[in-house]
Amino acid sequence: MNRARRGQTTQLPLEGWPRPAAGALTAWEPERWPVAADWRRLVDGFLASAAGLELAAFVRARLAGGAVIYPPRPLWALELTALAQVRVVILGQDPYHGPGQAQGLAFSVAPGTPAPPSLRNILRERERDLGAGPGPKDSLCSWSEQGVLLLNTVLTVEQGQPASHSGKGWEVLTCKILAALQDRPEPTVFMGWGAHAQAQLARVPAHHLLLSANHPSPLSALRPPRPFVGCGHFSAANAWLQAHGRGVVSW
Repeated sequence: MNRARRGQTTQLPLEGWPRPAAGALTAWEPERWPVAADWRRLVDGFLASAAGLELAAFVRARLAGGAVIYPPRPLWALELTALAQVRVVILGQDPYHGPGQAQGLAFSVAPGTPAPPSLRNILRERERDLGAGPGPKDSLCSWSEQGVLLLNTVLTVEQGQPASHSGKGWEVLTCKILAALQDRPEPTVFMGWGAHAQAQLARVPAHHLLLSANHPSPLSALRPPRPFVGCGHFSAANAWLQAHGRGVVSW
């Protein structure tokens, strides 16, 4: 998809840095991770803060110690989806921790990578809700390029160690991102799947729409009180967006 033709303000990747597919983080180089222009000030402010500097020191130390860290470019969600374009926010927890999975978008995997169980349930619910038809099978980039911000609250993880970078500073940045989105007047859909996401979205203002359900993982997707499979969030989001003059997402 040609993002320039769609009128996006997202900066193009720096020369020599293709779109991340699979792989691991090789160095702490946020200056080499493009983000959309309207996210730049918020991101730079975080990186220069005490929390940002502590996070940088932690990641560098883990890399120096031989840790394998994913994804290869942690801020990719903020490159694909500019602040001004956000219509929907889907909030995850931290990246997939298996080799070749995480690509910097919550719940998404690199093209050609088998879908993990949570993503399979997301795509299952999409088909149940909207009917069979064209749609993603692995990477959710097509959603990001339509204004769906696929944001994890923690943006890096170590191989085989879920939540290994929790509490190291990323949450300071992602809380600021969520606050910036919630403070905007533009009507926005926030999807809170699971207790963690719902806790982060507990104060979404009334001019936005909050859709809540269980996490799409196999442990909770079919369980009460709000099973993920059957939640109808994709059609509900489109109906609300259209009613508020923000178009619809081609899920």
